[in-house]
Amino acid sequence: MAGSLQVTPMLIAPSLLSADPLAMGAAIDALHGDFDWLHVDVMDGHFVPNLSYGPALVKALKKRYPEAVLDVHLMVEPGEDFLDMFLAAKPAYLTVHEEACRHLHRALTKIREGGVKPGVVLNPATPVELIEPVLPLVDLVLLMSVDPGFGGQSFIPEVTQKAVQLCRLREARKLSFLIEMDGGISAATIAQARRSGVDVAVMGSAVFAAPDPAAAVAQARELAAQA
Repeated sequence: MAGSLQVTPMLIAPSLLSADPLAMGAAIDALHGDFDWLHVDVMDGHFVPNLSYGPALVKALKKRYPEAVLDVHLMVEPGEDFLDMFLAAKPAYLTVHEEACRHLHRALTKIREGGVKPGVVLNPATPVELIEPVLPLVDLVLLMSVDPGFGGQSFIPEVTQKAVQLCRLREARKLSFLIEMDGGISAATIAQARRSGVDVAVMGSAVFAAPDPAAAVAQARELAAQA
């Protein structure tokens, strides 16, 4: 039912967390331009038990791939403390966790005032009801379908019900945010995500660990289109 609300093709956002950090440019180039967004995970070793990229990578990506839509996911705490440095890098989207922002309205407003599209993220166990008050403020809702922190985890299917719920809220309130899902999205799970109403699929190891990353993206597009 949720899938019937969609009128545009599913977007594919390869996650650079799964790319070889010593050959990231080559990994992106191996996609032959067949991606919609590039997803950048930022981890602080505090909110999640891992460390990853900072604003320097975002700036470098913008310089090398000026036409790319950069989707930056902040897995940091407190989320508000990292906004300025990433707003200066000017990604297309900047998402913060509901669980990591004490003042979520303020953070999302600051992102938009900084000229970047704001988004809010939910961990698998966090209910949609907690972000209903901020839905009019966002361009993107990112649903984690694994517990954040590491790539290569198994998809949590129960999260798809949250996507269905968001589709209904979006339609009822006449909003236009996109629904993104991240974690365990692969050829085996992308149709399920699409049928639940997901607009943007973040794909990490399913793309960059594949023998032919561009072919993996093409297959994902086909499976999503058939869902």
